[in-house]
Amino acid sequence: MAKCFSFTTTRDTCYRFSFEHAGLKSTTIILDECTTIHCWSPKKPNQKKPNLILLHGLGSNAMWQWDYFISPLTPKFNIYVPDLIFFGESYTTRPEWSETFQAQSVMKAMEKLNVTKMSVAGISYGGFVAYSMAAQFSTAVEKVVIVCAGVCLEEKDMEDGMFKVNSVDEAADILLPQSSRKMRELLQLSFYKPIKRIPSCFLDDFIQVMCTEHRDERKQLIAALHNDRKLANLPKINQATLIIWGEHDQFRILESVNVILKNGFIGDNAELVIVKKAGHALNIEKPKHLYKNMKAFLLNKPLPKSASSSSSGSNENSNSNSAK
Repeated sequence: MAKCFSFTTTRDTCYRFSFEHAGLKSTTIILDECTTIHCWSPKKPNQKKPNLILLHGLGSNAMWQWDYFISPLTPKFNIYVPDLIFFGESYTTRPEWSETFQAQSVMKAMEKLNVTKMSVAGISYGGFVAYSMAAQFSTAVEKVVIVCAGVCLEEKDMEDGMFKVNSVDEAADILLPQSSRKMRELLQLSFYKPIKRIPSCFLDDFIQVMCTEHRDERKQLIAALHNDRKLANLPKINQATLIIWGEHDQFRILESVNVILKNGFIGDNAELVIVKKAGHALNIEKPKHLYKNMKAFLLNKPLPKSASSSSSGSNENSNSNSAK
């Protein structure tokens, strides 16, 4: 008997209503004959507001990862939320898998929307793209927020046992789950306190709706992040940057984040916030912490008292404190 109800599809529809209610509209942008970007953009951009681009990670489309933040952010920013290529309704026929190409595509989409100055925030894989946008388009990108994205990773890190997986194929099997067992494994790795006893039917439904389309292409995206990656090749950025990390993030050991700061890959205006009792899915486990720190940083206000930061530059003895 055919399945008549999908929780995931229903939830996706609710997110669409949420975005529309917040003053955003669904926009399809044709970049060229090969590449199309879908983006949620303001129905009526306010020239007096700063522009903010929100980039999602690998887990699902943009709505699922940023919905909590849209309503509180739209009064203060013109919000643009693109689906990265091979997610949602964004696609290319070009054999391009790098975060460099993703960044170029997002920037082309912004240009077509007449957005010339912006801040960029990226979660996980979106953080890699945000960093690449800052490196490639330093004049356009004014501030950067990187959430749980180990942009300093190297190919040898996986071989050295730094991660919970030993190969790109193994990583793809978890990050792009095709069974409820693998989905539970992903939840276990992503959350400090993973939700238990989720019925398999809900997990299978999410997989069917969110994790099957473009799986081969998404696997190529994961491989492109890893293959031949060397810290020495990481471009430097000079924009004011906020790095937010979950204390118990298992996808990249916390100590490695300091590599970015201590080796001068980010200029003197970088801050690191470590959130306690949070894992990789920081936007879901601790959304209030993430929102408050993002808002304060982007509006040039002091970070919340419950969270303090360490700065980049020559001060190697500075300690990063934790949001509680």
